[in-house]
Amino acid sequence: GYTGVIDYSTDLTSQDQVLYFFADHQPEYVFVAAGESGGIGANQSFPADLMINNLLVTTHIIQSAEQYNVKKLMYLASSCVYPKFTEQPMQVSALMTGTLEPTNEAYATAKIAGMNLTKAYHQQYDLPYITVIPSNNFGVGDDFDPENSHVVGALIHKMHMAKIQNEPNVTVWGTGQARREFIYVDDLADACIFVMQHYDELSPINVGSGIDVSIKELALLIQKVVGYEGELVFDTDKPDGMPLKMLDTTVLQNMGWQPKIPFESALKMTYDWYLQTQEGQAV
Repeated sequence: GYTGVIDYSTDLTSQDQVLYFFADHQPEYVFVAAGESGGIGANQSFPADLMINNLLVTTHIIQSAEQYNVKKLMYLASSCVYPKFTEQPMQVSALMTGTLEPTNEAYATAKIAGMNLTKAYHQQYDLPYITVIPSNNFGVGDDFDPENSHVVGALIHKMHMAKIQNEPNVTVWGTGQARREFIYVDDLADACIFVMQHYDELSPINVGSGIDVSIKELALLIQKVVGYEGELVFDTDKPDGMPLKMLDTTVLQNMGWQPKIPFESALKMTYDWYLQTQEGQAV
């Protein structure tokens, strides 16, 4: 069967183009990782754009997959589908039990719709369509835009710029005590293939590294990887967010999957890629 990737000439918001793609390529296994996303800024400025894009992309792909007899489909949701004030680590039983984080409510609602559509197709057509909820991922191909990127990309960019401009210190938002779970993009891809092979349940499954680090620990590791010799200053007037945010990955771990790439090595590979591809644009 076809094992390629949908090329960028396919407009996933067009039902006709998606149908043409499925007719041409007859894929057997589909990973739905498409749909626009962004940081807090994008979510606050363009909630309608993010929501409609994700709704259209998801409905078109899932509908076409059923029509063209795809053997199995995996929908990738987002950890923002969990209620804002849920217990940590986050368990799938908490889904739909509370209000969402207001800053990304529109995007999260679209991702929840995608999860529930995946489940509905599983139920109605007896198809092994499953949902994965990934934790914060980073790595090669990441976004390093200081306005829109997530914390790993933002700190790599910040420290690199401080290094080449000989700045005496770098400011990190918050106390540094908040803890977050991260998974390197290659480990996430490996986990998704593992889950595709071994998981068929209606219930979504959390996919994460099972390892959490404090923002301070993260900043110190990135400082080491970048080789920045200045001082880190924690701006305690800025918010920490939730004290801990991580997924309960017990089900995945019990199935026998573990991340393969040590965290510091993953940060180094991410920085190496940044140097190769981003430095000229960033400076």
